[in-house]
Amino acid sequence: MTQPETRRSDEPFAAKKFLDIGGHKMAYIDEGEGPAIVFQHGNPTSSYLWRNVMPHLKGHGRLIAADFIGMGDSDKLDPALGPSRYSFTEQKKYLFALWDALDLGNDVILVLHDTGSMFGFDWANQHRDRVQGIAYMESIVAPLIVSDFPDYVQEQLTYITPQIMEASLQGLDFLEGFLLKAREFSDAERAYYRAPFLTPGEDRRPMISFDLPIEGMPQHTAKIVDDYSRWLAVSKVPKLLIKANPGYLLINRLYDIAKAWPNQTEVTVDGGHYVQETAPEQVGSAISRFVRGLRVPILG
Repeated sequence: MTQPETRRSDEPFAAKKFLDIGGHKMAYIDEGEGPAIVFQHGNPTSSYLWRNVMPHLKGHGRLIAADFIGMGDSDKLDPALGPSRYSFTEQKKYLFALWDALDLGNDVILVLHDTGSMFGFDWANQHRDRVQGIAYMESIVAPLIVSDFPDYVQEQLTYITPQIMEASLQGLDFLEGFLLKAREFSDAERAYYRAPFLTPGEDRRPMISFDLPIEGMPQHTAKIVDDYSRWLAVSKVPKLLIKANPGYLLINRLYDIAKAWPNQTEVTVDGGHYVQETAPEQVGSAISRFVRGLRVPILG
């Protein structure tokens, strides 16, 4: 079957807006009217990741995409906060406060990717009566084990030290070695992705990768992920699983867990981990179909 043509723009979907959250500026996109459709990115990206997906949802609700604190155009945190800055708990405090300030309302549809999925699934678990649907891709659907990762990553996990961990949190290095290898990027696209991490030192620190629950640790995120995974395994909330081919994270054991969730539609798109960059037309069209099945389009 012929795949739809992939259309890409170098420009952000819309101009950023800003709110003061806990004394720090948080950046977000908020366009359109109606019940919210919330897009949440993960590492080491920003709302820019969704620029070629969000146009497919115009007219279907209020489109919201936030930059995690320290990422995109949101403020960095003070190094004096210590090693807990940019942890899952710290990121959650800022993101959920922003979502509260934006008054998401009811009938929220969540669109989730990568580490952003942990926050979206957790929020959904806490606000079950406010969730109309969940679309997710390359997401954390259950507590992780080492064998969920590719062989070369498994080898790294076996000898990681605090020093190696800290070095891995240098966003530009991860950006160059992972995201920007997904396909050929234009100079403009590379500039947008690199901008938050160009300054050596603290400006390159805001990553949340190492609160991933791997082999039961750290315990607090392992419990959060286990709790929402158990709920999603029985919840009838409508779901859209966007399966990447060949994929990176949501494969093998994790895919087997996710595909068993009830009331779920599944589509396959081309790509590894960052399918918004390799197959934005496929991703956007799939989410649009999913949303149309849940909502009457907003005219105007």
